[in-house]
Amino acid sequence: MQPFTEHTGLVAPLDRANVDTDAIIPKQFLKSIRRTGFGPYLFDEWRYLDRGEPGQDCSNRPLNPAFVLNQERYRGATVLLARANFGCGSSREHAPWALLDYGFRALIAPSFADIFYNNCFKNGILPIVLPEDEVDRLFREVQTMPGYRLTVSLPEQTVATPAGAVLRFEVDSYRKHCLLNGLDEIGLTLQHAEAIRGYEARRRQEAPWLFADVKAQGGGA
Repeated sequence: MQPFTEHTGLVAPLDRANVDTDAIIPKQFLKSIRRTGFGPYLFDEWRYLDRGEPGQDCSNRPLNPAFVLNQERYRGATVLLARANFGCGSSREHAPWALLDYGFRALIAPSFADIFYNNCFKNGILPIVLPEDEVDRLFREVQTMPGYRLTVSLPEQTVATPAGAVLRFEVDSYRKHCLLNGLDEIGLTLQHAEAIRGYEARRRQEAPWLFADVKAQGGGA
């Protein structure tokens, strides 16, 4: 997993509350568990005028010109500004996979659905909760200022605006440590690989019958 320390990026405003995971990545794309290749289908039903299918070449699909990510001023955005309860609905991990594959590294909203919020940290995305009045101000600024960029610092837990305002956010220390170091559950486990091997070696000596060959005991075919 890619670590997150500090990121400066163009902001795209998604001015909708209660955006669910089926809107982020529709159900027909959930067959794959490769974690990559979902970016072209992010917000598929809002982004395109036709229905998308897995494996489809999106380069010639008709775009919805009214959707924010299709507007020229927001192309290449890596920070998504959203409204309350972003990521609600099902627990599909494909939602943060699609956001990350598209290029988003940070999300800002007044609130996130719990499971989606946790899944973001596990996949290298920083979800930032700010008070609703501060999010409202960011929406006003990004909509009136083309090329609006924010600088997000995870070590300092701050969001800096182009005008120099510094907004502070809270983050759990465990999640912060993992994201700063690019560690998911597998990465955390591998940090203790030597201790795990030592434990397995001790158990083989203490209880060898637990590791006996099944065939040698007559239980195999």
